[in-house]
Amino acid sequence: MSALLAALEQWRPFEAVVIGDVMLDEIVSGDADRLAADAPVPVLHVRQTERRPGGAANVAMDLAAMRGRVRCIGLVGQDEPGAALRSLHQRAGVDPADLVTDPGRPTTVKRSVVGLAQHRHAQKMFRLDYESRAPASAALASALLDRLDAALTGGARVVCLEDYGKGVCTPELCRGVIQRASARGAEVLVDPAHSADVLRYAGATAITPNRSEAEQAARALAMPARRPGHERAAPEDYADIAAALIDRLGLAAAVITLDKHGALLLEGRGEATLVPTVARQVYDVTGAGDMVLAALAAGRAAGLDWFQSVRLANAAAGLEVERFGVVPIPIEEIHRDVLARERSQRGKLRTGPELAVELRALRGPGGAGGAGGPRVVFANGCFDMLHAGHVSLLRRARAEGDYLVVAINDDAGVRALKGPGRPVHTQADRAEILAALECVDAVTIFSEPTPEALVRSLRPDVLVKGDQYDKAAIPGAAFVESIGGRVALLSVVPGRSTTATVSKVRAAGADTRAG
Repeated sequence: MSALLAALEQWRPFEAVVIGDVMLDEIVSGDADRLAADAPVPVLHVRQTERRPGGAANVAMDLAAMRGRVRCIGLVGQDEPGAALRSLHQRAGVDPADLVTDPGRPTTVKRSVVGLAQHRHAQKMFRLDYESRAPASAALASALLDRLDAALTGGARVVCLEDYGKGVCTPELCRGVIQRASARGAEVLVDPAHSADVLRYAGATAITPNRSEAEQAARALAMPARRPGHERAAPEDYADIAAALIDRLGLAAAVITLDKHGALLLEGRGEATLVPTVARQVYDVTGAGDMVLAALAAGRAAGLDWFQSVRLANAAAGLEVERFGVVPIPIEEIHRDVLARERSQRGKLRTGPELAVELRALRGPGGAGGAGGPRVVFANGCFDMLHAGHVSLLRRARAEGDYLVVAINDDAGVRALKGPGRPVHTQADRAEILAALECVDAVTIFSEPTPEALVRSLRPDVLVKGDQYDKAAIPGAAFVESIGGRVALLSVVPGRSTTATVSKVRAAGADTRAG
């Protein structure tokens, strides 16, 4: 189990602060299936308008979905969009008290117009921006920093500085945030504005530019331009920018996000590491940068190192781009995604404790028998010399639910049950053969005389045995029924048994020797 998966299994609430450019995202969507009669432009038949927090306000929502106790500090106008943003935060459990009203500016609103063809295939047609980029006054910056002081006094140890270039993150405010957080031992993670002078972030802990922002940072740092034909393309080509950012800004780490290639991580003066991501069906990249910042902060707040925090950010951002618009991703969903990816890399064999962890993640908060979670089926046996009877029973067992776990006795257990000449196949071979069956989702090996303890640990919804057994004598049967599960006794294929097969093979061998 990776350090990331172990941390996700033990995930706890954490404290975090977001400060920067908050905004309101509006999505006006409808059908766009004809052109206007008076001009060659599409006509949108509006079906719905949806509002979501954006920018720094979206980072706060992302952190809240990861069980963060978040304080979001920013400026809103004395207007209806500002009130709407406060209300959205309130409903999500983010206290809106740290949103400071500036009567001299409007709340930043990004209104996206989205057309659908035949009620599907959503496509962003254009966007309307309502905003002021005027720098925040010294008085307003002071009010924001006072709120940061209160949040740091409350125990927050990670601060997200989200700069969209809308006037909040002035050089003076950035310096104040970094100095005050550093004095309290808190880390400051920066998502830089595309056009900002990155030197304003000097003294922060880490910076998370995307590919384009990294190129802009290189120009701001007066790095030598690349010769024609030698432009940056491969992920490793960005290592020099990461090194320059760390050196010039005094950072602990730089994380350059590189879309489908994942992220390039550089810590201090070490070697740059590419943290790959998995292939996704990209639907909309809106909010991906916010999610990277939020997940990186959540990882650091949870005590993860930089590498594992970037892995968490990659997973969260990958789930984000599969959705339309900015959508917070619950930590439980991220957990399931990381679990599935690691599981696909490791095959089906698990230890009992590993399997218990995985099943808890797959089931989610509902636990065994919970709504929406998979129905787990448990079957056990020696499974020495797999035959048609075994395969038939396992296929039918899988049909009893959604996820079939097969537990096998270890070699010592088979020997105790079947005699000194058994098993014919080692436990490793038996596990590998079972794992090759499509109907089997996981295989585990137990060393106890019975699987009772394993059944109690895994808490299956269905326990399967052959109908030759008495239910009252089946280990774990009473427990499964006591938690609302059931015991399924399935008919066995007549004339099929490992013992009979072994006897037949040995008899044939004896005949051969006698001949």
